[in-house]
Amino acid sequence: MIDRYLLRYFLAVIDQGNFSRAAAACNVSQPTLSAGIAKLEASLGRPLFTRTNRRVALTEAGARLVARARRIEAEFAQAEREASAARIAGRLRLGVLTSMPTRWIADFVAALPRDSDEVELVEGRERELVDRLARGRIDAALTILRGNPRFAARPILSEPYLLALPAAHPLAAREVLAEELVDEPMIVRRHCELLGETSRHFTARGVRPFFPARTTSDDHARALIAAGLGVTVAPESFGGEGVAMRPLAEFDHVREVGVIAADATLLAHPLVERLADNVG
Repeated sequence: MIDRYLLRYFLAVIDQGNFSRAAAACNVSQPTLSAGIAKLEASLGRPLFTRTNRRVALTEAGARLVARARRIEAEFAQAEREASAARIAGRLRLGVLTSMPTRWIADFVAALPRDSDEVELVEGRERELVDRLARGRIDAALTILRGNPRFAARPILSEPYLLALPAAHPLAAREVLAEELVDEPMIVRRHCELLGETSRHFTARGVRPFFPARTTSDDHARALIAAGLGVTVAPESFGGEGVAMRPLAEFDHVREVGVIAADATLLAHPLVERLADNVG
């Protein structure tokens, strides 16, 4: 039996044009996707792609599989839509990325009717939410939009990543160079989706700071920064009382925030509409 995720990997390679973009679209590492394609090829007993340094092309067996794989995926998607339609008037299981600001969710919940049981909130990291959505364990997710072909998406806002400093910090009035932070302690946001890029940015400029705290809670990180313990890199929405958000020179990353769902009709759900009104 061929697992559905293997067909999704196969279709993603076709749709994205290469293995690296397909892996990003499926929210898995490239070795994981390559292993999945190899498993699919082994189960079918023939190669599906010819690979070169610059591109991949379908073999004759791969070309024959395309239409069948798309038909299977379409049937799965239809079954998901029918299941979603049956519960659309009921409770919405909403995944929330851990790095989304608490105030966004609090404002959303405050707007619900008192004693409402219309929504179930499930917090998780990006890959956890994608996995739960793919398995039907949640209905939609407030997360970063990656252009994943498996899900329909509703964009809500774009926001840059900035440097978060104590409001009274001498650098808090202007754009900051990484080199100016060589002696600054930094708070590590372990759940940050840009942690690797942030580390490489500072390392490339000779900045290897002391880390006085590591946390998976943005509320904790914000409080520690406001108290003067250190600085960090975070999305613009991270800011709050006692924290200044300033541009970090040559660090131009932006995240696209929105709602994703396996069933596009859920993006028009009244609760998704209400969530969009309370984000930002």
